[in-house]
Order: sequence, then structure tokens, then C-alpha cells
Amino acid sequence: MALPIEFITRTRALLGEEYDKLEAALQADVPVSIRINRNKGTKAPSTPQVCWSETGYYLPERLSFTFDPLFHAGAYYVQEASSMFLQVVLEQITGDTPLRVLDLCAAPGGKSTLLASNLPKDSLLVSNEVIKSRASILKENIIKWGYDHIVVTNSDPNRFTGLKGAFDMILVDAPCSGEGMFRKDEKAITEWSENNLRLCEERQRRILSDVWDALAPGGYLVYSTCTYNPGENEDILNWILTTFDASSVEIRHNFTAITPSPFPLHGYHFYPHKTSGEGLFMGVIQKND
Repeated sequence: MALPIEFITRTRALLGEEYDKLEAALQADVPVSIRINRNKGTKAPSTPQVCWSETGYYLPERLSFTFDPLFHAGAYYVQEASSMFLQVVLEQITGDTPLRVLDLCAAPGGKSTLLASNLPKDSLLVSNEVIKSRASILKENIIKWGYDHIVVTNSDPNRFTGLKGAFDMILVDAPCSGEGMFRKDEKAITEWSENNLRLCEERQRRILSDVWDALAPGGYLVYSTCTYNPGENEDILNWILTTFDASSVEIRHNFTAITPSPFPLHGYHFYPHKTSGEGLFMGVIQKND
């Protein structure tokens, strides 16, 4: 795998001596993980569990999932393990009260199906995707998962601006430069550039500005990317905190392999050389006003 020189320079400055371990991990095989659907009575496989997910399991190899009737029946979802950390977040910021939740950039549906399985009873989940072709895939995966409290929409984020305070929680799994997907998607490598990083940062700020008013006072914004650089991660969280009346929320956990953001900001990095999964960043912001 030939990584862009600018990426190597940037990430080496970020990680220091750890960079060589990251690069070695990017040359290794991609871990394969699934999340089972207990609502359909799926039994847990006899394979290692994803430590931050009650329903996540690693498989020894990638199977031909499209030939498996159980896959098409929604008995399990093939999801990258790092993303399952969302379950830990939900356990801390949700209680028993029904919630109205928006998954803004939801396709293909991994985080939406996880939300559907873990939200309080009688909650409503709006699962949105702006690209029509991807929205069709999202709808298919939601139907497979089998929960009836989900609405699938195909709208630009700015269409939610007028829904003042409509949602108790908004998940923004933001479009990003995809550095954390390099070993999984060679296209992410060829499309990476300094200019693309800046475009992603601008788009992320626009998306968050569009949906901020739709978040209820006291509500939670869960922000995530599949990239490493601070410009799309910590800098975006800091931008939210300086632009709006909001607070950074600490997610308490015991997983030492997860790398925290510099204090006082609360953000959580998943690096492939430290955790068994792809690159991910996640942070939680609470709206104060």
C-alpha cells in the first residue's frame, strides 16, 4: 500500500514514534466483525467478542455474506468493530424515556441499526441519507433489521433546519477524508489530498450548522468520522463549542486501547495498531441553550 507523502508527514507529526506501528497495521488484513440481531433471536457465534459491544463479534475470515440467507433476513449486520463504540455512548447518554433521534448521514445503515436496537422503548429514529442511491440501500438494510420505529428519509441536512428542537439526539457520522478506511478502500487513498481535507472540514461545519437548531436544548450531538487528522475531528468539536452554547461530554469507559483527545476536550480515537478495527473518531456534544 503506497500512502500519500503528505499523509505520512501529517500523521507522523501527530503520532510520533507510533506512526510506524500504524503503517504496519495498515498493511495487515482487515478485521471482520458482525453485530447480531437479538430481536430476531440470533445466537452469538463462538468467536471473540468486540469488547465494547454486547452483540459484536469478530469472525476469523470474511465470508460470502451475500450468499447467506441469514444475512438477507437481518439476523446480523456486517459492521466495522470500532463503530460499535456507539453502544457505549448510548448507554451513558440515554435512559428509559423515549427519544426522538436523527441519524443524519445514515447509509448504509450500520449505526442506524445499532441505534434501533439500543434506544429506549417507544423512541422514534429518523434515518436520513442525502444521496438517493445510497438512501435505497439504507432503506433495504433498515427493513431487513426488522424494527418498526424508524423513518427513512432522503433529504439534504438543510431541510432539517426548520425543525426547531425536534430531536433529543442527532448522530452526524460526517462525510470525511476517509483516512481510517485506507486498508479497506484503495479509492480512499487515491482521493486523499490536502485540498480534500479542507473541503471536508468546510462541509462538516456546514452540515453541523444546518442541523444545530433541530437539536433540543439539553440534547446530544454525537459526531464521528473515519479519519485521523485533528482538522476533521478535534478542530470541528472546538468549532462547535466556540460557535454555539454547548459542552463537550466525557464518555466513561475502561478500554485503554482507545486514545483520548487532549484535555479538556473529550474525543475518542480508534487506531488500527491499538484496537482491532478500522480508524474512527467519536465525540459527544451537549446543547446548553
